[in-house]
Amino acid sequence: MKNIFSIQTEQDFLEAALETFRYQYDHIEVYRKFVDFLKIHPDEVQTLAKIPFLPIEMFKNHQILDKNVTSDLFFQSSGTTQMNLSKHHIADQNIYQESIYKSFEQFIGKPEDFIFLGLLPSYLEKQHSSLIYMVDYLMEKSGKPENGYFLYNHSELVELLNSLNDKKVILFGVSFALLDFLDYCHSEQNEQSLNFLENLVVIETGGMKGRKEEMTKDELLKILQNGFKTEKIYSEYSMTELLSQAYSLGNNEYQCPNWMKIMVRNAEDPFSYEKEGRTGAINIIDLANIHSCSFIATQDLGKETGDTFQVLGRIDHSDIRGCSLLVS
Repeated sequence: MKNIFSIQTEQDFLEAALETFRYQYDHIEVYRKFVDFLKIHPDEVQTLAKIPFLPIEMFKNHQILDKNVTSDLFFQSSGTTQMNLSKHHIADQNIYQESIYKSFEQFIGKPEDFIFLGLLPSYLEKQHSSLIYMVDYLMEKSGKPENGYFLYNHSELVELLNSLNDKKVILFGVSFALLDFLDYCHSEQNEQSLNFLENLVVIETGGMKGRKEEMTKDELLKILQNGFKTEKIYSEYSMTELLSQAYSLGNNEYQCPNWMKIMVRNAEDPFSYEKEGRTGAINIIDLANIHSCSFIATQDLGKETGDTFQVLGRIDHSDIRGCSLLVS
């Protein structure tokens, strides 16, 4: 297989994607059954638009894993214990680690240059979180003694931030936790307690989880910019079913690393794609998913904007027609 981290051009990506498609058709039983159900012959697939994208819901009910590998490590989506949660089996941690490092380095900088703080309570309290694995790995590469996580101990986070002065700090935070933290900071008794750092970068990872009133991404970013008194409010876009991350350095405009690509499909016709600037459902090609599935039809809404893309919310319906018929 082609080294995905050496991809430079669109032609490189196309060749790697087609090679990955054929490999996964041959080696991942659930994906092969899905392609066969659609009556698509692999030899007919010569373009990205012809590749079948597996509905993301399939990760909830099936083990999607290369038949030639075994895996004890898996990531699981967040949710209540009553929910049927997605599970993503990871055969090669080295691929995930390289994807984490190279994506972060490309869009933000070398992890070794930053202190990493995590305000990720809904994820830290659950096992098998791909987000926690990612932040753990960045902390490990950073090696800074100040690195650490915070649950609801906002006063300790304020104290630490006040002590870091001119150091470069990344604060990863789930959306509702960042808003809770700002509520604490700007409450009447704490208004003067924090002088936000000049070198602080906040990376929100999405996820209101019903904890706060839903708002648009633009509304959230504006609140965070005003609350943290900085324009450096970035966003990270990934999910349990992916091993790659897209980053936005502002304005809800995300960029993918060279081995990841977004395609926006018509929300009613999964084999029709929207033109640039038109809203549809997000399909993701993640070539780091070599041992699971690299071609995933998500339930996120978005649009392509030149070399970037925007995430606009969720599709109202969660079941793709015919999905339940695919694999018994």
